[in-house]
Amino acid sequence: MKTTIALILSLLPVAGFAHDYTLGDLKIAHPIARETTATAMSSAGYLSITNNGDTDASLVEVRADFPRVMIHDTKMENDVASMFHVDEIVIPAGETVTFAPGGKHVMFMGLNGDPMEIGEQVPATLVFKDAGEIDIMFNVEEIKAGHNH
Repeated sequence: MKTTIALILSLLPVAGFAHDYTLGDLKIAHPIARETTATAMSSAGYLSITNNGDTDASLVEVRADFPRVMIHDTKMENDVASMFHVDEIVIPAGETVTFAPGGKHVMFMGLNGDPMEIGEQVPATLVFKDAGEIDIMFNVEEIKAGHNH
């Protein structure tokens, strides 16, 4: 009995931080947004999307309460990283696409002096071409040094 209770208690911190969502065959895992300073005008959001279905899925929009929200990707050219807007991200059948620092990400633009603070939650809606829409929360977390946007 003590072993069972200890096991359950050991899982509580993990369960408290895990926040996954499901839309049909799509699993959206651990959406987080980057904390910002008071002067920041934008922040980035990260997550992973797993497609457990038999056909490709496409993320075509992210909606949130900011003046602009865009899906971006990053490319390296001559040792210089640059980000660019994309109209859709394809999640191939049976695969996972990860949005992470230095790669694909969601841009929340127009913070206008309202910083994103650790512990805050940012409601958003992911819009998929054929699968529909799902409301999620991006938890604002510290993104470790070395993962500059």
